Amino acid sequence: MSSIQIIVGSMLGGSEYIAEACQQTLEANDHEVTLHFQPVLTEIPHENQIWLVCTSTHGAGDYPDNIQPFVDQLTASDLDLSTTQHFVIGLGDSSYDTFCYAAKNINNLLISKGCKQTIELKTFDVQDDMDPEDESQLWIEKHLDQL
Repeated sequence: MSSIQIIVGSMLGGSEYIAEACQQTLEANDHEVTLHFQPVLTEIPHENQIWLVCTSTHGAGDYPDNIQPFVDQLTASDLDLSTTQHFVIGLGDSSYDTFCYAAKNINNLLISKGCKQTIELKTFDVQDDMDPEDESQLWIEKHLDQL
């Protein structure tokens, strides 16, 4: 099946749990998956790859500390991502007007670099009464045919 690189942006661990849940579902469906908890642009394969970005949003719409260097590298890069596909899962708090800005911004950044969005952006609100790990697995299963 597909080779999927999961790029994680997390301050408190919630996005890491979502990423690991997605990894389980994807591997159970014969995808090759690599997790990147400290992502470095030059260390992540991109040609004919699928990138799944799982990130939370902090502060006033900021990226988590661990993914900020990756975003800076990507922003400054002239890397052609036209053979790369992506989809994004965002975790945030809807009581802030910057709800899931990090996920929305990285989604737009990837598109601007030529990356093809395979599945629409998915956001989870920490105020909702649900388990984002379980919900992310159900969401992945629903979209397996698009990978």
